[in-house]
Amino acid sequence: MSVRYGVLSLLRDLGPLSRAELSGRLEVPRPRLLAELDRMVAAGHVLEAGPALSRGGRRSTLVELHPGVRFAAVDLDTGWVNVEITDGRLEPVASRAEPCDIRSGPGAVLDRIGELLHTMRAQGHYARLSAIGIGIPGPVSFRDGVPVSPPIMPGWDRFPVRDELARGHGCPVVVDNDVNVMALGEQHSGVARAVDDLLFVKIGSGIGCGIQIHGRIYRGAEGCAGDIGHLQVEAGGPVCACGNTGCLEAYFGGTALARDATAAARSGLAPALAERLAAAGALTAEDVAAGAAAGDIVCVNLIREGGRRVGQALATLANFMNPSMIVIGGGLAGLGHLLLAEIRSVVYQRSLPLATGNLPVVLSELGSRAGVVGAALLASELVYGRPS
Repeated sequence: MSVRYGVLSLLRDLGPLSRAELSGRLEVPRPRLLAELDRMVAAGHVLEAGPALSRGGRRSTLVELHPGVRFAAVDLDTGWVNVEITDGRLEPVASRAEPCDIRSGPGAVLDRIGELLHTMRAQGHYARLSAIGIGIPGPVSFRDGVPVSPPIMPGWDRFPVRDELARGHGCPVVVDNDVNVMALGEQHSGVARAVDDLLFVKIGSGIGCGIQIHGRIYRGAEGCAGDIGHLQVEAGGPVCACGNTGCLEAYFGGTALARDATAAARSGLAPALAERLAAAGALTAEDVAAGAAAGDIVCVNLIREGGRRVGQALATLANFMNPSMIVIGGGLAGLGHLLLAEIRSVVYQRSLPLATGNLPVVLSELGSRAGVVGAALLASELVYGRPS
């Protein structure tokens, strides 16, 4: 780990520290630390903030992140965009969230993100951005900053997302798959703090998995590791958005759940869903959740069946990877403990006892903020450096 990254990451995660504390935590000679601090002060990354509390003898000088540092974090989903401005410690300064159809194409979506950022700048939330992090709902070449053949993002294949945002905002940009970004956020500030081997499962309109091994995101050779939504769970099953049949995502997720709920309503098997369909003209996962909460057995069974499918896939991954924790996030995590209980049951039944003896399967603590926290963390690493 470089001294620069060590200093900046400690100040980011712990707040102002004295020179003596930094030297002790990083185990570097004081002259080397002081020379690095001088360079960071000149670069506008840190400030000296007066004397620290005396511990006897000469008082050391406190060092803190420059208060003007600002990162933009963008969490882009199929139907929503969440934009947050943070300070150097990743604390939120301002945020905006609104509906945004990913199918409208990269030009329209990135233009709207730019408008939101410019509005927040005009409102005084930042003078300039140090970096931007963005998570998008599809496979990403992390090295090139472009989506690669995303099944649910027409027009986005190989679009230069990183370069377009960098040109528009005059700062470095990092692009990653949204589930990787959520995994980073949850590990940094959520329920997975202090967990090094993690599976973060996002269940939204589709299903994806962020894989963290020894504290680092595993992206695979080309950046598409963790795309478990397109594992085939049943040969000859329904056609998936990716063009194959029988994928996990074709059986469960927001799109599949709305489809199955609509079929149940029209069949006459679910009067409560039929009433909602007649009133609204369409059904969503929220309708199924409300029906299950009211005790509707069809809704309960739809959620349980989905949880069973997800649990089967995760049981295989638990045996293969032996993670320390599995975190369930995304919009359908709002289905709550009915879904979680089914996933847990199947994972514990179908995995090896050694793999699950100490394996918590839990809901995300950050919820909808996991993506923006992770995106801000990635943005900060563009400026602070990354751990070696």
